[in-house]
Amino acid sequence: MAKATGVPSYTMQQLAAFVAVADTGTITAAAARLGLSATAVRAAIDELERILGVQLCVRRRAKGVTLTTAGEAMLAKARVVLHEAVDLELDVRGEPGQVSGVLHVGCYTTLGPTVLPPLLAGFGARYPAARVDLREDSLDRLRRAVDARELDLVIAYDIDLPRHWTFVTWLRSAPRVHIHDGHRLATGSAGDGEGGGVRLAELAEEPMILLDVPPSGEHVVDMCRSAGFDPRIALRTSNYETARALVGRGLGWSLLVQRTPVDLSYEGRRVVMRDVVDPPLPPVAIVVAWPRQSPLTRAAQAFVQLAARAAEAR
Repeated sequence: MAKATGVPSYTMQQLAAFVAVADTGTITAAAARLGLSATAVRAAIDELERILGVQLCVRRRAKGVTLTTAGEAMLAKARVVLHEAVDLELDVRGEPGQVSGVLHVGCYTTLGPTVLPPLLAGFGARYPAARVDLREDSLDRLRRAVDARELDLVIAYDIDLPRHWTFVTWLRSAPRVHIHDGHRLATGSAGDGEGGGVRLAELAEEPMILLDVPPSGEHVVDMCRSAGFDPRIALRTSNYETARALVGRGLGWSLLVQRTPVDLSYEGRRVVMRDVVDPPLPPVAIVVAWPRQSPLTRAAQAFVQLAARAAEAR
């Protein structure tokens, strides 16, 4: 039978098999994800390659599957087609406005402990039929995952975001100095008293604990330089709670944007937070971001709207 004009020759199942193989790296793992036999997945990939007239992946015994250049180029578009096909089915079969399916969210690693719980709890309560697939990582890795359509949205600071992304702001928070409770500035500076602000240059000669997860590390160093000094970095960590614990031990001071509702480290040591009054440090926005030209799934749209409403209510 002749192919109808404007109708693709491949099927959604073939496309889903290709994406599953790309994600998992093996035919067997892709079959388990899709609930199909390995033979069926292999046949779907073979038929998709035959229809398109191009090799999409290379299969090596005991070494899994790797994508060809053509396969890499096709992967992001294949994800978009599958997302839109799923949304179309939900539109037809579901209740009006129903949100279901999988929301793929990436979160900048230092934001997870304080930002994720309220957002995900609110989303789950409002849309119980939806499921969240979560990834925490550095901004560089999250950017690559978004552009490859592995993630729908990213929660991050509005620092060095790609120009082709757009976002809604969830919260703004100014960086604050973190010191241990025995520090000379712990009870205020220059007569400010408990809770008073500090001048960043007062810490120029002291060891610093740097939260070194791009782009936060570079941003903090730039703020110190704006105060007229290069920080004396004693220790670097990619873990926000490790940074607080090291500060609590008196091993150095730190400059962190995150704000926790408690002032204790995991060891139970007090960490004192002080606003910076000189130089004034502008608040950093915590945002939900995505590529401007990429269509959002229904679940992603719902998450963005939820974050925007939460920001308005603050």
